[in-house]
Amino acid sequence: QQDSMNRYGALSSQHKILKNQHEDVKKQLLDLQLQHNSLKLEHRKTVETHNQKYAQLQQEKDSEVTNLQDTVFKLREESKLLRKAHQEVHSQLLSSQAQLEEFRQFKEVLQKMPSFK
Repeated sequence: QQDSMNRYGALSSQHKILKNQHEDVKKQLLDLQLQHNSLKLEHRKTVETHNQKYAQLQQEKDSEVTNLQDTVFKLREESKLLRKAHQEVHSQLLSSQAQLEEFRQFKEVLQKMPSFK
């Protein structure tokens, strides 16, 4: 009988210790779950912010690329116009030089004629 009582006392003590440990672990679990939920929310917000910033940067870069492509197109068109204008000026110069040479020759011919001296 005494053995049974001692055994019961020991088991009761052990049960009390295990019950307290169980409560502590349960409390730790709840604390960790709260911490986990808080971190999960924080992480979700961070990812959302990151995605918004990424989308904004992507949009800005796309716009920048479009603007640069537009600028390149305009510069190419301007270059074509400048080349054409340059060719026209060059043609006019050659024509003027030819005319000048004709006038010089005409002047020489006139100077050689006795009636124009």
